[in-house]
Order: sequence, then structure tokens, then C-alpha cells
Amino acid sequence: MVLLTEHVWEAFHAPLLQFIRMRVANEETAEDLLQDVFVKIHQQAENLKEIKKLESWIYQITRHTIIDYYRSKRAMISLQEPEVLQLPAELPDDDLVSELFPCVRAMVNNLPPQDRQALVLTEYQGLTQKEFGERLGLSFSGAKSRVQRAREKLKQQLLACCHFDLDRRRHIIDYQRRCQCCSSGNCCTTPTD
Repeated sequence: MVLLTEHVWEAFHAPLLQFIRMRVANEETAEDLLQDVFVKIHQQAENLKEIKKLESWIYQITRHTIIDYYRSKRAMISLQEPEVLQLPAELPDDDLVSELFPCVRAMVNNLPPQDRQALVLTEYQGLTQKEFGERLGLSFSGAKSRVQRAREKLKQQLLACCHFDLDRRRHIIDYQRRCQCCSSGNCCTTPTD
């Protein structure tokens, strides 16, 4: 078993590191994942049935290690409900924003978890869509799509709740409630899928 691990290290260290680097952004993470791969190879060496399939077996372990890394990374970024959207310490002097913020907060909190996470991280915590994608292990286009989908769901909730009057720059200048939910604090919080 020790001979197998040493042989694998010598033969596959450089190609595996390159394989992992192509799939993760951070050099240190690539090195850590490579170490994890070799630990798994050492622990599972007796499971290898045919030495002829060594290379495909090693790459399968490597792919699964990378997948596990991204899955664990997503779990670390989960949002805690009470922290999702707190009222800012200072709201702008705009009365409309002050009036609408509790409703928007309730609507965002009511979005499906992936959509809520997309809006909170990009709109409220200031991540760019690229940073959001990197943090969640998504491609840039995947991150962009998720944020746009979440914005559209929030927009539809807002439009179902209120009619907005906009200026020529598309800024809200006034709104009229279509329902009583904004005044009651329930804010049309029907779950969206």
C-alpha cells in the first residue's frame, strides 16, 4: 500500500494539481484538495480491483473531492433567518423608502432560499455578481442568472402589492397600495417558487 501511494504521488502529483487548479480559483485550495485526494487514495487503495484502471480511479476520486469541496462551501454560506435583512441604522431621508423597506424586507425574507441568498449577498452585503458566483462555486453566468431571477421574483411581488409612479429615470416618486398588506405589515408574503 505504501508503494502504491508513493508511485501514485510521483506519477500523478503534477497532472492532478493541474486538473484541480483548472476547477478551483485559489492555489492554496488546490493544494489542500490535492492532499485530500492523496489521503483518500491511501485510505481506499484496497478498493482498487484492477491496477489497469488506476488512472481513471484516481481521477474519479479527484472529481468527487472537488464536488465535495463545492458542496461544503455552499453549506458554509447559508443564511441565518434573523440576520437576513435588518433595518439599516439610517434610512435615507426619502419617506417612500422608509415606508416600503419593511415590506421589501418581508418579501425578500419570503423568497426561496437560493433567491433570498442571491439578493442578500449582492444587494445588501455588496458582493458583485462575480464575487457571489465565486463564493458559491457558480459560473459567472449562473450567478448572474440567479440574481436576475431573484430580482424578477421580488419585482413581481412588489407589483402585485403596489402600483408605482416613476419619473423619467425610473425612480419611484409615489405608490398606491393594491392591497392592505403594506399597512398591516404582512406585505403580500405569499411564498414564491
